[in-house]
Amino acid sequence: AMRFTMETDYAIRIVYCLAKTGKRMDAKTIAEQCAVTLRFSLKILRKLVAAGIVRSYKGTQGGYEIARPLDEISLYDVIRTLEGEYHISRCQDEDYNCGRREPCKFRKVFCEISHDVQTKLESYKFSDFM
Repeated sequence: AMRFTMETDYAIRIVYCLAKTGKRMDAKTIAEQCAVTLRFSLKILRKLVAAGIVRSYKGTQGGYEIARPLDEISLYDVIRTLEGEYHISRCQDEDYNCGRREPCKFRKVFCEISHDVQTKLESYKFSDFM
């Protein structure tokens, strides 16, 4: 099946939750509001922080908040953070070798479709969902 992982689905929910709240939240509250386990939430939050989508704060007033304006965070930003570049076929992966010598007609089409999907996902910003 060509679909995103559960982790990506949860990451979108977590970013939406933080965006909607508009203020700093602790991991426990995020996990509860998004119906994701705390452990899984922390794993996802780490990736979102590393990508610069979410900012984390230490200490008693610590927690997480959105790091950028919502119109600068696309659905694709979150998806790419969790999944890497979007490809509909494994033949688009750099390290994949199908053993063919000649340029493949199918690969060209798969690249085109993947690019279209990516462009569409980039066009949806979190500000659109508020």
